Amino acid sequence: MQVLKGSRESLLTPLTTVSGIIETHQTVPILSNVLIQSDGSKVSFTGSNLEIQIKTHAELEQEGDPVAFTVSSRKIQDLIKSLPPTEVTISLGAARKAISAEGGNQISQKMEVSTENSRFSLQTIPADKYPSFPEADFTSSATIPAKQLKYILSMVHYAMANQDIRFYLNAVRLVIKDGKVRVVATDGRRLAFCEITPDKNSIVSEDVSVTIPRKAVLELKRLLPEEDDDKEIPVKIDFAANQARFTFNGVEVTTKLLEGTYPDYERVIPTNNDKVFLISREALLQALQRTAVLASDKFKGVRWLLSPGLLSIQSSNSDQEEGNDNIAVDYQGDPIDIGFNIDFLSDVLSNLKNDKVKIALSGPQGSALITMPESDDFKYVLMPMRL
Repeated sequence: MQVLKGSRESLLTPLTTVSGIIETHQTVPILSNVLIQSDGSKVSFTGSNLEIQIKTHAELEQEGDPVAFTVSSRKIQDLIKSLPPTEVTISLGAARKAISAEGGNQISQKMEVSTENSRFSLQTIPADKYPSFPEADFTSSATIPAKQLKYILSMVHYAMANQDIRFYLNAVRLVIKDGKVRVVATDGRRLAFCEITPDKNSIVSEDVSVTIPRKAVLELKRLLPEEDDDKEIPVKIDFAANQARFTFNGVEVTTKLLEGTYPDYERVIPTNNDKVFLISREALLQALQRTAVLASDKFKGVRWLLSPGLLSIQSSNSDQEEGNDNIAVDYQGDPIDIGFNIDFLSDVLSNLKNDKVKIALSGPQGSALITMPESDDFKYVLMPMRL
């Protein structure tokens, strides 16, 4: 009998790590499974959706021959999560021949999860049925701190498109150039840009421009460790012609890259917006939340009336209900009447942590540029909407 033993937490951590990309309802049933393999010295856990693969390891006690099997990711994760803190034993029974639903022969092998007081039996699918991720020739690499990569992804991820037919917009553009790392996301109506100069211990040797799909971005944002000033965790990024691999903290995330011409984001960022003012981020966000209550559910628009010393935020709907919120601002320019999408404004304001934001406008038809007062490393471009 093949046996794996470990604490509840030592099993739950790798299962949670790889489960983010595993979907419960798959046309290929085995893609709903997690692949568990041992080689006598370590136990690996792998999840894949054919576009992204996540792999990690666990320190578990092993008895008998090395194991290799797949089992429902949702079932085993829910099961382990529901157990009290205790030692858990995973054992594989003998493989038996069975008749498949199509009438052919197949190998049937059950996995048993047991503790001192519980025992559960789950069906497995042989590991050799699990689709392998395409091999790639990784020709260049970079190494940057995990906290910096997590920071820049968190600054732009909300501006990605979701299920746009222009598939390259359902992504983040990662550019390494001149010793700097920048990321860009846009859905065609807004654009978020963030750039950093990596720490001195980073290795950024070659210029790279790649498009990372939305799901991979969200998984990296979920898995990258939180900032830890006492321990700098590096992320090694390997690049191939059509893949990128991120390795950090015992986790390996490999993703296919998207093809297609990414928009010229540098041309989109305004450079001549001369109507500039600072405003409290929290005060603006709260005003938007209040006026959103009476905004049109269909268009989600809000009107800005900017005049010397005052920003008036107005909303209305088809029931002839109206909202108006005024905020004092340090502005002495010409009046501007302009409309914006409330959600797109709230996204960036909710994501920033600054006390104040700087907003630069050009006129009622031009895009707004939102930045942080103390830095130009972050830029958010928002197209106006007609109300």
